[in-house]
Amino acid sequence: MTCFTGIWVPLVTPFHHGEIDFPALQTIARKMAQAGVAGLVVCGTTGEAAALTELEQLAVLESVLKAAPGCPVVMGLAGNNLRASLGMLKQLEAMPIAGLLVPPPYYIRPSQAGIVEYFETLADAAPAPLILYNIPYRTGVTLERQTIDALARHERVVAIKDCGGSAALTMDLIRDPQLKVLAGEDEQIFSTLCLGGAGAIAASAHIRPDLFVRMAQLAQSGQLDQARKIFYDLLPMIRLLFAEPNPAPVKEALALMGLMRNELRSPMKSATPELSARLKRELTRLDCL
Repeated sequence: MTCFTGIWVPLVTPFHHGEIDFPALQTIARKMAQAGVAGLVVCGTTGEAAALTELEQLAVLESVLKAAPGCPVVMGLAGNNLRASLGMLKQLEAMPIAGLLVPPPYYIRPSQAGIVEYFETLADAAPAPLILYNIPYRTGVTLERQTIDALARHERVVAIKDCGGSAALTMDLIRDPQLKVLAGEDEQIFSTLCLGGAGAIAASAHIRPDLFVRMAQLAQSGQLDQARKIFYDLLPMIRLLFAEPNPAPVKEALALMGLMRNELRSPMKSATPELSARLKRELTRLDCL
């Protein structure tokens, strides 16, 4: 079983004239793997999964698995229709995925008991371990501590992507090591690692993934002064990459690097010219590190 530690990159989904740009997707996946990231996540928020059909999501997964053999790949599984999610799990049975990144069902705002039932049903049927995705500002519901504790007792629930916005909950989850805790807010990567967290799923790691990997390795080995310096070198770029709705800034930066076309699916909009200029300057600075 994959150990969910280190830096994981939630891949963007490149487009060309409205269709998935598979060559660009594979180029980016290979670049991340070659930089030494712990693994890749496909069809998450950064991958614009909500704008992809089920067939497109499966095609993205298959393309990344082919591009980066040997690199663990986690599949995003977001929805609010349990039967549809179970149907998707059937489609994934033959895929060599390392795990599934699953948020609570969005929009319908179920009770905590309903959330437990939802996750346990998926975990029972899943062909790979589950990473809980606590992101209340997108789903409308929060995974409360008792709910997380209940789910952690399931043998196939192994980690949590922490976007809950509560430092107290983060510390409690790390102190009680039932699950691997992965930072989901990029500005909190260093603090999560220092507190004893396992790693991060970080969209900003598309840019200079080598520095993110090095920073995490240094932090986890106790070399905090060196890790802190790298983190603060990266922080201006991290902030720019979330200055406008994700993944527009990340796609703009990757386009400036010549890795893909800067295209999103509506209603997402490309980064503004002002942000593009700032990203270009910051990319130049990071190239010198």
